[in-house]
Amino acid sequence: MIKNKTSIFDNGLIWFGAAVSIAEILTGTLIAPLGFEKGIKAIILGHIIGAILMYFAGIIGANTEKSAMETVKMSFGKKGSFLFSSLNVLQLVGWTAVMIVSGASAANSIVSFGGTWIWSLIIGLLILIWIIIGIKKLGKINIFAMSSLFILSIILCLVVFRGEANLIKDSSMSFGYALELSIAMPLSWLPLISDYTRNAKDKKKATFTSVGVYALVSSWMYIIGMGAAIFTGESDIANIMVSAGFGMIGLLIIVLSTVTTTFLDVYSAGVSSVSISSKINEKKAAIVVCLIGIIFAIFIPVTQYENFLYLIGSVFAPMISIQITDYYINKRNTNNINFNFINLFIWVIGFGIYRVFININTPIGSTIPVIIITSVLSILLNKLLRRKKC
Repeated sequence: MIKNKTSIFDNGLIWFGAAVSIAEILTGTLIAPLGFEKGIKAIILGHIIGAILMYFAGIIGANTEKSAMETVKMSFGKKGSFLFSSLNVLQLVGWTAVMIVSGASAANSIVSFGGTWIWSLIIGLLILIWIIIGIKKLGKINIFAMSSLFILSIILCLVVFRGEANLIKDSSMSFGYALELSIAMPLSWLPLISDYTRNAKDKKKATFTSVGVYALVSSWMYIIGMGAAIFTGESDIANIMVSAGFGMIGLLIIVLSTVTTTFLDVYSAGVSSVSISSKINEKKAAIVVCLIGIIFAIFIPVTQYENFLYLIGSVFAPMISIQITDYYINKRNTNNINFNFINLFIWVIGFGIYRVFININTPIGSTIPVIIITSVLSILLNKLLRRKKC
């Protein structure tokens, strides 16, 4: 049992920090070619779908008091879960690098000294300090950081939407693709949410608050990004801040938001590492992931951001669909076996379907068809197995 439980307020703060990020704003700029009205619809619908998946995933962790990757064992077996734990650590290393280099690049646009690599080191160092302090001891630091980000985000929002809309013509962005980009960000948190809800005092309320806060604030960040591209004609948020005369305030938004979001990535990478081997120390693993992320941010060009989001969706959408179906409908727990080959087989099918659908450009994106198909397969195969045993 976990002794140090977190309150509803604590969980809300954590996920507010996760949502306020340059990554969310950057993703919003990609949706701008769809237009403001359709873009808003895609963002809201995508976040509702993502939030529903996050909630059901978070409740599994809250009820069992297990981390996200520990709950994966319930559907894929003790050793079958290693695939997802390893992929999760890899995606979190990638996210850490993406977040650090995005934050460093934006910060360097406002205050340039020594190049982007200097800012990568500064942001990385602050993330390390967050890790060393620990999620349960951040307290007043977290409240100050979140309050500052909330106020600064309102100011940024007012700056972005004071101009006139510019028509952006680009037929490559369809409603289906925009919807998928909106679902992709909540999907990227699916392998992490139970790492935080497992500690909750009030399981349902804390999970609902976490998901609700994240979905609302993330949608807000997307809309700021989309609005920036449409109303200012500028997709680089740092340039908007500079032209608006933000200066040090803009720098504070960028650095704080990058640190509070990336901290969750490296913390969860440490938690996922323990699922791979119980001999690994959670905090030390998080520090190692952060250091690797800093090195990648400095020395490896982090490109193809949009494709990175789609790759995350193709891995974790079918995984969580199988988990949710197993837990809530099949009522099946395979935590006591090494491999659940049936579910691993369904996951491979789901992964393939996602990759196919992402190239078809359907009006409902890729995630929804994958969830429906993998869930139906899971239910049918589970019933078939039960009949054979009878």
